[in-house]
Amino acid sequence: MLTVFALEGIREIEPGDDLVETILGTGIRLENGDILVVTSKIVSKAEGRYVRATDREEAITAETVRTVASRTSHGHTTRIVENRLGIVSAAAGVDASNTPEGWVLLLPVDPDASARDLAARLRDATGAQVGVIVSDTLGRPWRQGQADVAIGGGGVRMILDLRGTVDAGGKPLTVTAVCVADELAATADLVKGKTDGKPVAVVRGRGDLVGGLDLPGAAGVVRRREADMFWLGTAEALEQGYREGYSAGAQAVSQRPRP
Repeated sequence: MLTVFALEGIREIEPGDDLVETILGTGIRLENGDILVVTSKIVSKAEGRYVRATDREEAITAETVRTVASRTSHGHTTRIVENRLGIVSAAAGVDASNTPEGWVLLLPVDPDASARDLAARLRDATGAQVGVIVSDTLGRPWRQGQADVAIGGGGVRMILDLRGTVDAGGKPLTVTAVCVADELAATADLVKGKTDGKPVAVVRGRGDLVGGLDLPGAAGVVRRREADMFWLGTAEALEQGYREGYSAGAQAVSQRPRP
C-alpha cells in the first residue's frame, strides 16, 4: 500500500541549518524503503543560496544560459530559460517569495549532490535504507498550471525503463520509460501544499525504487539538445530560421560568379 504524509513542525530554515537534524527533530521514525521528498527551497536556504538583488530580472539574467522563449503581456515579461543546471523553467528558478526584502533565492548548486548527502546522513542516523528527492515546481509544455518535479535525487531510481518488456496484452513496449521521480515529487506535493509550511513529505510503499547512492540523479532526466524537439519557442525558432536563411542566402549570392 502506498502512503504519503507530510512532516509537521518544521520551522523556518536559516543558512547553515542541518536538514537531517531538522527532519529527525519532527519525531519521524523512518523505515526501510521510505522516500523523502524535500522542497528545493529549504535546501537552498540551508545552503545559503541567497543573493542580493534589487531587481529580480538581473538575478534571472545571471542564472540564464540561454533563452528558450520570452513573451510580454500587460507590461510583464515572462522568460522561459535554461539555467546553469540545464533545467528549462520560468525565471531560471530564481525565487523572490518568502525571502528578505532585497534578496532572492537561487536553486541549490548541485541538487543531486544535496539529495545524496541527505540520503547518506539519514541512513547513517537511522539505519533505514531511505532515498531522497529534491523537488521544485515547474510549468509544463502543452499543459496549464504547474506541478512539482524532481531536480535532485539520492538513492532513488529516477526512470523506470520498461522498454523490452510487454504490456498486459503481450505487445512489446519500445519507448515506455516512466519518470517515477517526477511522479513521486508531484504526489508528495499533494500533502505538502504550497502555502502550508510543510516542505518535507515521506512516500512509503515504493521501496522497490530505493537503491544505492550511486544511482543516477535527476540531472539525467533533463532531455539533451540533440533529442529535444522543442529547443526554442515558436517565435524564437522562426527568428533563428530567418537569420540562418538570410545568412545562407547572402553567402550564396556572394559566391556567384560575376558576369
